Amino acid sequence: MAMTETTQRNRPESPEKESSTLIKRGGGAPATRGRTTIADGVVEKIAGMAARDVVGVHAMGSGLSRTFGAVRDRVPGGGRSVTRGVKAEVGESQTALDLEIVVDYGVSIADVARDVRENVVAAVERMTGLEVVEVNIAVSDVKLPDEAEDEGQSEPRLH
Repeated sequence: MAMTETTQRNRPESPEKESSTLIKRGGGAPATRGRTTIADGVVEKIAGMAARDVVGVHAMGSGLSRTFGAVRDRVPGGGRSVTRGVKAEVGESQTALDLEIVVDYGVSIADVARDVRENVVAAVERMTGLEVVEVNIAVSDVKLPDEAEDEGQSEPRLH
């Protein structure tokens, strides 16, 4: 019995004291403290820029949204809308994107769509850390070589 009494006396009085000295203030590594949220608009801007970089993409958005965008571009402070033709749904760790594009005449639409997907996924995942689960692409028009530019390049005439 003397052996048991000696062993018990050498143990710390309470297990709480021992474990409290092991826990550091602040709750872990600084990188793990808190949460980061990314707005839909941020992902839309990144995706819009990445899609526009692909050869064969003439414009983003439908004809109507491009017409309204051309008017907005002329208004001082209106600026170009990088998010035109892009819609994102952002969750905690994943995002899904819908893109509407106009392609140049003569390009392979399948190749352009593949290149847009690859560029958008790479840019969004690299910049946000979100997993891109899908990139849906709707080709709304094809720009013919002899078509006038419908994004407001020609000024309206005043009589």
